[in-house]
Amino acid sequence: MTRTLHIDFVSDIVCPWCVVGLGGLETALATLKGEGIEAEIHFQPFELNPQMPAEGENIVDHIGRKYGSTPEQSAANRAMITQRAAEAWPGFEMRMGEDSRIWNTFDAHRLLHWAGTLGMAEQRALKAALFTAHFTDGKVMTDAGVLADAAAAAGLDRATAVEVLADDLHAAEVRAVEALWVSRGITGVPAVVVEGKWLISGGQPAGVFEEALRGMAGEL
Repeated sequence: MTRTLHIDFVSDIVCPWCVVGLGGLETALATLKGEGIEAEIHFQPFELNPQMPAEGENIVDHIGRKYGSTPEQSAANRAMITQRAAEAWPGFEMRMGEDSRIWNTFDAHRLLHWAGTLGMAEQRALKAALFTAHFTDGKVMTDAGVLADAAAAAGLDRATAVEVLADDLHAAEVRAVEALWVSRGITGVPAVVVEGKWLISGGQPAGVFEEALRGMAGEL
């Protein structure tokens, strides 16, 4: 008998630990499939920096201001997370450097909401394309053209993506969903919420996800 878990993956596209977490989660699910445990993953919006202006902020300056990290500590952190991402998501290339920037991601979340109305596969494809645009290609993630290109790279209709971005579509829905997850106690991401009642926090390795999801599936 196959047991299908409902998973809400609450995350932001400029969160490197969200890359690590998604890679670990999907690797775990690939293993668990042989045990009859599957999942439907729904990507939910969370803005790490909702007040970030459109021009963004240098990553070293941002991490220093937010966490008090020195440039050396910031560089060491980036190297560690890059290694973790490579291990968790084979083939994904993270190229964070001292010139990288952190962006406002509200428009990206609007686009992800639209992709979710098309289907889970479409939304997952766009999530991966946005991660690539930011972490691999260093694109300006507040640029509508960049976001539309990511939609096209995910196999979605670019012209429709342009319309979504230009008309401010799904803004109210995204804000409502963001507020919902905050009201449920989510203060950091990735937050992996299973069946609406279990929480796995952070960019965990595949083994941690595998053990946790196996136990949760056993309680259904």
